[in-house]
Amino acid sequence: MSEKNVAPQQNAEQVGDPSEFRQIRLDKLTEMQANGQDPFVITKFDVTANTAQCREMFAEAEAEMNASLPEDISEEDKKAAVEKLNEQFRVTIAGRMMSRRKMGKANFIDVRDREGRIQGYVRLDDVGEESFNSFRKWDIGDIIGVEGTLFRTRSGELSVRAYKITLLSKSLKPLPEKFHGLTDRDTRYRQRYVDLIMNEDVRDTFVKRSKIIAAIRSWLDAQGFLEVETPMLVSNAGGAAARPFETHYNALDEDVKLRISLELYLKRLIVGGLEKVYEIGRVFRNEGVDTRHNPEFTLMELYQAYTDYYGMMDLTENMFRHVAQTVCGTTLVPYGDVMIDLGKPFERITMIDAVKKYAGVDFDAIPDTAAAKKIADEKGVHYEDRHEKGDILNLFFEEFVEENLIQPTFVMDHPVEISPLTKRKPDKPDYVERFELFITAREMCNAYSELNDPIDQRKRFEAQEELIKKGDDEANHIDEDFMNALEIGMPPTGGIGYGIDRLVMLLTNSQSIRDVLLFPTMKSLDNNTASNAAESEEE
Repeated sequence: MSEKNVAPQQNAEQVGDPSEFRQIRLDKLTEMQANGQDPFVITKFDVTANTAQCREMFAEAEAEMNASLPEDISEEDKKAAVEKLNEQFRVTIAGRMMSRRKMGKANFIDVRDREGRIQGYVRLDDVGEESFNSFRKWDIGDIIGVEGTLFRTRSGELSVRAYKITLLSKSLKPLPEKFHGLTDRDTRYRQRYVDLIMNEDVRDTFVKRSKIIAAIRSWLDAQGFLEVETPMLVSNAGGAAARPFETHYNALDEDVKLRISLELYLKRLIVGGLEKVYEIGRVFRNEGVDTRHNPEFTLMELYQAYTDYYGMMDLTENMFRHVAQTVCGTTLVPYGDVMIDLGKPFERITMIDAVKKYAGVDFDAIPDTAAAKKIADEKGVHYEDRHEKGDILNLFFEEFVEENLIQPTFVMDHPVEISPLTKRKPDKPDYVERFELFITAREMCNAYSELNDPIDQRKRFEAQEELIKKGDDEANHIDEDFMNALEIGMPPTGGIGYGIDRLVMLLTNSQSIRDVLLFPTMKSLDNNTASNAAESEEE
């Protein structure tokens, strides 16, 4: 038998009226139910192997068989050995029928499960006339079970020769056309379930995402970190410069917010003596949507007592290298048209030196805010009246430096004005012990030598309160319970926050955050015009 030169047949449903073909499928279902063949009454189906296991065990047995055959074996004896091998592997698989190639009293089908696809060979003489006639009425997209034996066709394709077939679930809507898949971006994001069926690379991305998070957990656990969970609903959303989502807690009749960060609760645990803690969880920021931002995203923060931001640099570099090697099998990672090298030591540069390098401005030589605003005017850097020298240094960094940081680069020593929770540098108190890691011109993480001086921390919070009065809705309110924790005493601590979605983007070569979120935030379909406008703006 051979599937050679047998082309998949065109599915008329892919070019006709979807509502008409849905009705045809409904009619088929009604007929099945009337004949006592309702697929939806099936509650369990015992699968003995997935597609990957089929390929692995058959290839291994095939190699052993070939190695044991004498060199002068006759064709007849070799054929007998192959048939014996085939009968040895009786399997039961299940998955979605993705295509069908009809050859009279035999059909070749493609069955896809989570691990991949395998060919099925369904022949009238093997399954019986009644089953074969029922099978001929099944549709592309139906979920089926196949019991049979593994064999290779003449062209070498591993297949399951069916002896029993079962319809497990009826698909009432046609799938997109096979060879072009599902390509419309808006539809792909809204109907991720169809996207996962039709686009194998999308499925691979999300499998890899899970492996990335598992590798992070495994590595941190091995370093002695304890994974914890902290509240999502908070009365004071602090720890980052972001606008929170607000809601109301009916039972307590209190307004609450969705957390924007994990920081302040994890630091409370450091105060409590847990010493090494991390959390991976969703945070929520009431901001726009673009290729790098989604209002809800996955953040990981970790805190370690008795270390500083240099310790966080070493930890980060080692963890990124470990995760890439574990998940991708290499520390050379392609991203767009460049190759990112996570294997060599990451570059380290201060923010002042980075601005000097790429903007030609030395902020060490700028005496005060007035002089900083003057040079900003000369360079065309927009600032607000409330901005001070440190804020303007950061604006220069964003304007002139970020786009150049393609290979892994730690940017260190930020101005105190933009770092309200960070310990000052002892020899340069206008700056703090902080770094951000940039790769592909994107911030990948943000780390501090954590501020543990409660007196200094209160002054910084008070400065943030003044910014709120001036209209900054991303500044932090004073968190009195956190202040109480600091007065109990927090040891010297290093802390860091990682954007998990951006790390997944890097390791899967994905250009938009929506490509690594199973269900990204989308505008309601009731507002198509606004949705289309947002999509255009994103690009």
